[in-house]
Amino acid sequence: MADDEETEPIVELGEGESVEGAPLARITSRLHYGIPKSEVVRREGDKLIRTPDGPRELTDILDESDGTYFPRKQDLETAVREVIGTGPVPTAESTDE
Repeated sequence: MADDEETEPIVELGEGESVEGAPLARITSRLHYGIPKSEVVRREGDKLIRTPDGPRELTDILDESDGTYFPRKQDLETAVREVIGTGPVPTAESTDE
């Protein structure tokens, strides 16, 4: 694309402290599917995931999940979200009161 007019980001980024942990999609995109839970834990289990309750280690989240095999990326993401829930991820600014 030769469109040099749009040099500004479309979404403004905050200037506060970064949120601890990685987005779930970043972690799940590193894996190949179908994949057993044990392989997910071996490869990415020590990674912190951003959750509505703050960062949590992926291994701890998967320990609470009944799934043992994830045929698709969506299956792993669903299993994780069933444990952590959905909602906004707290930032340093949103926890200061």
